[in-house]
Amino acid sequence: METKIGSLDACKPATCNDVGCLPSNGVVSTIQSSAVPFNSAEATLGRHLARRLVQIGVSDVFSVPGDFNLTLLDHLIAEPGLNLIGCCNELNAGYAADGYARARGVGACVVTFTVGGLSVLNAIAGAYSENLPVICIVGGPNSNDYGTNRVLHHTIGLPDFSQELRCFQTVTCFQAVVNNLEDAHELIDTAISTALKESKPVYISVSCNLPAIPHPTFSREPVPFSLSPKLSNKMGLEAAVEAAAEFLNKAVKPVMVGGPKLRVAKASNAFVHLADACGYALAVMPSAKGLVPEHHPHFIGTYWGAVSTAFCAEIVESADAYLFAGPIFNDYSSVGYSLLLKKEKAIIVQPDRVIIGNGPAFGCVLMKDFLIALGKKLKPNATAYENYHRIYVPDGHPLKSEPKEALRVNVLFQHIQKMLSSETAVIAETGDSWFNCQKLKLPQGCGFEFQMQYGSIGWSVGATLGYAQAVPNKRVIACIGDGSFQVTAQDVSTMLRCGQKSIIFLINNGGYTIEVEIHDGPYNVIKNWNYTALVDAIHNGEGNCWTTKVRCEEELIEAIETATGAKRECLCFIEVIVHKDDTSKELLEWGSRVSAANSRPPNPQ
Repeated sequence: METKIGSLDACKPATCNDVGCLPSNGVVSTIQSSAVPFNSAEATLGRHLARRLVQIGVSDVFSVPGDFNLTLLDHLIAEPGLNLIGCCNELNAGYAADGYARARGVGACVVTFTVGGLSVLNAIAGAYSENLPVICIVGGPNSNDYGTNRVLHHTIGLPDFSQELRCFQTVTCFQAVVNNLEDAHELIDTAISTALKESKPVYISVSCNLPAIPHPTFSREPVPFSLSPKLSNKMGLEAAVEAAAEFLNKAVKPVMVGGPKLRVAKASNAFVHLADACGYALAVMPSAKGLVPEHHPHFIGTYWGAVSTAFCAEIVESADAYLFAGPIFNDYSSVGYSLLLKKEKAIIVQPDRVIIGNGPAFGCVLMKDFLIALGKKLKPNATAYENYHRIYVPDGHPLKSEPKEALRVNVLFQHIQKMLSSETAVIAETGDSWFNCQKLKLPQGCGFEFQMQYGSIGWSVGATLGYAQAVPNKRVIACIGDGSFQVTAQDVSTMLRCGQKSIIFLINNGGYTIEVEIHDGPYNVIKNWNYTALVDAIHNGEGNCWTTKVRCEEELIEAIETATGAKRECLCFIEVIVHKDDTSKELLEWGSRVSAANSRPPNPQ
């Protein structure tokens, strides 16, 4: 057959009658002997993928349509347990899947080939850095085009279709390119189960001509996943516990600090049980806020070096032993590498490894198992908490505002504090909201999320969309700076389409304030928008939305009363206008230290 430029070979469905098998790597195992067959017309790749998403707890998928994924989207829509949410752009779809995964444990997004994949890539990298299982599905080229010399649209003009795949390889833990129905079942199941096991994003590319074709491997209802549990090495666990107990029991004033990897280790409850058993003072790193209950009787606040909450750093850094569970020590969390900690005093517990002082180290020891076992070996010691209790002075209150005085940021967050309950969740955008939200005291059951490791400005708009969709019984309170909002503002539109009732505080201070405190320049000043008018235009009379501007405390109080009262069933957008230099003292301190770390001269060669 002569091949011509632009010609298409007929797409032939596979005729193999072999029964497809599940992966043999132990990730997925059959947990029931048979399943009820269904209509052969429904025995398609698209339906299998949709059912798998529902089985793992995904009921909402965030998407942007493109010609390579349209048939797949038809099958996702047809799944009764799945709700397809169209987003304004791929970046926000990825951020929404990130926020959804924080609340539900797993999220998913669907985009088109290359132009969509490379747009969502930044959000997937953020999910990777935060250990979130996000299933990123891409509609790929027709299966007949692989291995040919054809050039396709949505590519960089080369007949090589692997550019997108290569980009995703560094920010996902598994990549599946599904261009053959024979192994599609195995690739899809392996990808999804790997995401759940590793708590990282995965990439699944599905050729655009495959989702609707029946195949024998999809002829039965998918057997639910049964993930093989990770197990600790018993001898290693016993040795690690003995060594840690000896180390901590001889300390005079030991403390415990929770880190962000408590989430991926699913060890938050074990961490609290250990605190109950030993009586140590209990703190969290900034990126672990919300993972440990702040109503715990021995909770002393956020440990963040020089910008810790009041009296917390003094207790942690003066301790003669500290147990860090799941920490990440980077330049931001260490305030420009300025923490006053000594390695020989530390026990570092990672999800599958324990390091005691300068040694020894114990591998194949799961954090949850270690913390539970350690609680049975430690002697109660509340010395550090008693020291904290002696020196603690209750927080002061912001200066009382004069009538119609320009609103101050510390007054704003004093009022946000009063809004928090078990029925709310806080989303803090990268910027000064990091520091102001750290000082909020979370009631039992109040959610809290921010993206500290990756710190991508604009993340919070999509994350608010995803988190609110995942937990409709909580009202999300999002604190977003004007500069960040300008990056991703469009998907307020999607919040309205979904009938969400979040409260967005848009903090308008005229620029990138966090960058100003690290290194100032004219590039940190942004064009001011009429933000409430923008959201009103997006609203356009469709959906429930209420907006207002506030410039003083009296207007803020009235706005909050309206948002939590008459407009509680609406998406509420409150633009808070503050002075450009009105920042938290913590940002001023943190910014100067990070600036110093960034400007270190090269080492002598």
